[in-house]
Amino acid sequence: MSLDDRKLDVLRAIVEDYVATQEPVGSKALVERHQLGVSPATVRNDMAVLEEEGYIRQPHTSAGRVPTDRGYRLFVDRLSRVKPLSPAERRAIERFLAGALDLDDVVHRTVRLLAQLTRQVAVVQYPSLTRSSVRHLELVPISTTRLMLVMIADTGRVEQRLVELPAPVQDDAITDLRRMVNEKLVGKRLSETPPLVQALVEEVAPDDRATMATLASVLLEALVERHDERIALAGRANLTRGGLLDFQGSLRPILEALEEEVILLKLLGEADADTLRVRIGDENEIDNLRSTSVVSTGYGPGATIVGGLGVLGPTRMDYPGTIATVRAVARYVGDLLGNN
Repeated sequence: MSLDDRKLDVLRAIVEDYVATQEPVGSKALVERHQLGVSPATVRNDMAVLEEEGYIRQPHTSAGRVPTDRGYRLFVDRLSRVKPLSPAERRAIERFLAGALDLDDVVHRTVRLLAQLTRQVAVVQYPSLTRSSVRHLELVPISTTRLMLVMIADTGRVEQRLVELPAPVQDDAITDLRRMVNEKLVGKRLSETPPLVQALVEEVAPDDRATMATLASVLLEALVERHDERIALAGRANLTRGGLLDFQGSLRPILEALEEEVILLKLLGEADADTLRVRIGDENEIDNLRSTSVVSTGYGPGATIVGGLGVLGPTRMDYPGTIATVRAVARYVGDLLGNN
């Protein structure tokens, strides 16, 4: 059944009131709070149609109505109004993130900021090395037979590896090795580096091949072997802010899911910069999160996506405000990574 504009206005009003008050919404309250231009009897008839179509439901404890997952979905897709951040909010985000000292600080500031602004659980994925490029490679002599390899990605992530050399190597030779690996690999995506690393072994003088072969094996480990993805989480206490109808009465399954990094990565894994995803209730693939909504997107410098971020909370969520905040924070983090 196609809903007319008046019924859509009633649904919008129910969603907005329920999100704001945490109380089931009745027809009398709708007429008093919103300029619907019709009588309470007409609103009751419209609510009956919305309930029949599965957009709202009646909790057993109240005569009022609350939105269903389907109702929230229609609200997000067709009815929600854009709620842009104020200039003051944008300046506050920019100042807070601009004060970060390094990548860890960027991630931790971002996840705290998202949790504070949205009053939900915030999740931020560290920039993934599989989506990164090489910014610089440093070889730090520890002794004549031992080096520290430091790989710095364009996102600011740093990987360190110890290299045990097969024979003593002098400082000038290390300088040559450092120059060669940087000339060959800087600016390249990590996924593109294996053949380039192998070529380095063939390009050095025969006397240096054993050293370069050892270095190459460690380079491959640092550049392309599977890395544990890292996740930052903040705002779990925000889950307790809700009303009795949130989360179907139990937080335990949600808290258990939030302990699993694999689950959190799955929430963010498909994020990209052009798509902000809103998954509501049963749209979530993870059983323990079917009473929640997740708003997520990708972030990164320019058009390059290096990770995902988002928030998780009850389906009774301020979707317009949450969407605007997630978008804005993702854009600022991407600009920060691009500028540094």
